[in-house]
Amino acid sequence: MTKHTVTDADHDIRLDRWFKRHYPALTHGLLEKALRKGEIRLDSKKAKASDRIATGRVIDIRCQMPDADPKKLTPDTRNLTNEDARMMQEAVLYKDADIIVLNKPSGLAVQGGSGISKSVDSLLDALRFEATGRPKLVHRLDRDTSGALILARSAKAATRLMHAFAKKETEKTYWALIKGVPEIRQGKIDLPLAKQEEGDKEKVAINEEDGKNAVTYYRVLDRLSSTLAWVELMPVTGRTHQLRVHMASIGHPILNDGKYGGREAFIDGMEFSRKLHLHARRIVIPGLIDVTAPLPEHMKNSWAMLGLSDI
Repeated sequence: MTKHTVTDADHDIRLDRWFKRHYPALTHGLLEKALRKGEIRLDSKKAKASDRIATGRVIDIRCQMPDADPKKLTPDTRNLTNEDARMMQEAVLYKDADIIVLNKPSGLAVQGGSGISKSVDSLLDALRFEATGRPKLVHRLDRDTSGALILARSAKAATRLMHAFAKKETEKTYWALIKGVPEIRQGKIDLPLAKQEEGDKEKVAINEEDGKNAVTYYRVLDRLSSTLAWVELMPVTGRTHQLRVHMASIGHPILNDGKYGGREAFIDGMEFSRKLHLHARRIVIPGLIDVTAPLPEHMKNSWAMLGLSDI
């Protein structure tokens, strides 16, 4: 019997979607047969393909899986180089007996997957320090989003932190450069979101009928003519790509977010980095932590070029 604990990266997806991600050669027919026979269970109970899974739940597999991809389920730490270890340790913003907060670099995925050879998860052994076990992921950031990422240093701390995220006790603040300047300088975006599949790629879109509640508060911190604005974004919910979809939905995509803003998300004739300009600036769990993450190099350069202060 093989057991897999659902991570935050797979939170709130259907069980059949989980198997599609991690066991791509398992056909839907074979999955349904194994579920009917009780050979695949959720928290030791019989399950259905349509059941939604959540962080911390356990998937029991009591049969042989075809073409299992262990790299997606168990981080490959064999290629942890001295350079990787140094990079991860230099990214630490805060550390105590229970928690580590990283300033995650833009472009580094939090977890592995198709086409991803290196991720935060695969490099966590570099952050054991004096502990015997590796830290645990409790939430995630998009691959192209930089900034504050919390890790738990024990199972007890992981449970406490995941509870704080689930109960919306965390306060997250992001900084971004967006195209154009919103007419309403401070406001609330309340638009439900749902995942969509486009071939092998997954996107998120506004879906008033079947989407899940998603709320973002925003505030313009500075405007740069009519071309760009520096905004502070405060998500109440934590849906996949929420900030990117919400800003694009009001006609102000985040700079260089071609996935959701298309060609309009880019600026020609200015020497900006082509990286996404979205950064998890600060994370607060009242009574526990309050950590601010410095801007990544590409955003520092843009701030300097525009004459903005990152203090």
